[in-house]
Amino acid sequence: MKLEPGPGNRAIREAVREFAQSTVRAHAEDVDRRHRFPQESIAGAAALGLLGMLVPAAYGGANLDHLDFTICVEELAQACASTAVIVDVHNSVATEPIVLFGSDEQKREWLPRLASGEVLGAFALTEPASGSDAAALRTVARRRGGDWVLTGRKVFITNVGVAGMYLVFARTGPEPGASGVSAFIVPADTDGLRVGQVFEKMGLHGSPTGELVLEEARVPAANLLHAEGRGFAVAMRALDSGRIGISGQALGIAQAALAEALEYTRQREQFSNPVSSFQGVGFMLADMATRVEAGRQMAYHAAALCSAGEPFTREASMAKLFCTDTAMDVATDAVQLAGGYGFIEDLPFERHFRDAKALQIYEGTNQVQRLVIARQLLA
Repeated sequence: MKLEPGPGNRAIREAVREFAQSTVRAHAEDVDRRHRFPQESIAGAAALGLLGMLVPAAYGGANLDHLDFTICVEELAQACASTAVIVDVHNSVATEPIVLFGSDEQKREWLPRLASGEVLGAFALTEPASGSDAAALRTVARRRGGDWVLTGRKVFITNVGVAGMYLVFARTGPEPGASGVSAFIVPADTDGLRVGQVFEKMGLHGSPTGELVLEEARVPAANLLHAEGRGFAVAMRALDSGRIGISGQALGIAQAALAEALEYTRQREQFSNPVSSFQGVGFMLADMATRVEAGRQMAYHAAALCSAGEPFTREASMAKLFCTDTAMDVATDAVQLAGGYGFIEDLPFERHFRDAKALQIYEGTNQVQRLVIARQLLA
């Protein structure tokens, strides 16, 4: 049975689409070319409540479910993939862990500020020597009196330098692997915390990504999120949910590339006929549309399972794998259909191509997704 969003989901889609196409899209090209943070779009998203999508209403959030969240990210990504990933990371892997694992005090302190956009969140797990092998992280946290002191280096941190709060994972015990990892809420103004190199990337130019350096960064003991030694469980649950959001981002990029390919091939004429009238072109467009629709069903299914409180790890990984590969394939085909015009910066084809590639890498590479899926199948 096809999973069809209900009236409430469709109303949210229309509201976000209107904002994305009128405001976010207007800045997308400039954001990409100037490598600048999309401040106008993020401010507008905050005003719409899109920075508190998964936060309960009691803490000032929109109290949306994960299907709504996926739809919102999808619509934002059709207009600007950079804006979409900033919003996605803030909601899924930075804010939702506090919703799920935070103490009452942590929720009261952080959720209203995150939901309103006063504070942007970031997720700091990856390190120079621990990417796919996340449990091999070397950042350490040592208890000193009533504080934790963190030392280490994180890399590939989305929202680095603009975030007001970092969810940092550090080793607190001697146990090897995941067992000795804990999670901490670290304010950006913490003494000993600084931003390192901010990377120049191939795509997603509006989304700042870089290093976070902790040199004896001291936070109160109350900033420990969940129980000591349970941080890896926090990270894995956050990434499961985050992969649904990245699936939505991939769908948005793919849908935008498909729509522009359709428009271009209808208008472009060769041999006295629209390019879209050629059978080979029609077949390419048909395959692109089919993959986008299949990915949408997979992403929405994973989101619905998550919202219902059902197990969804396998489905989230399947959706992330399929949707991000689809985004890359559809963006590549769109460039090909546009010919030479697809390769120049005057049209958005090449931007979609550059932006799509990152999705196969972050929130767990697609090779890691295959490992997750295989383990779930063989468990």
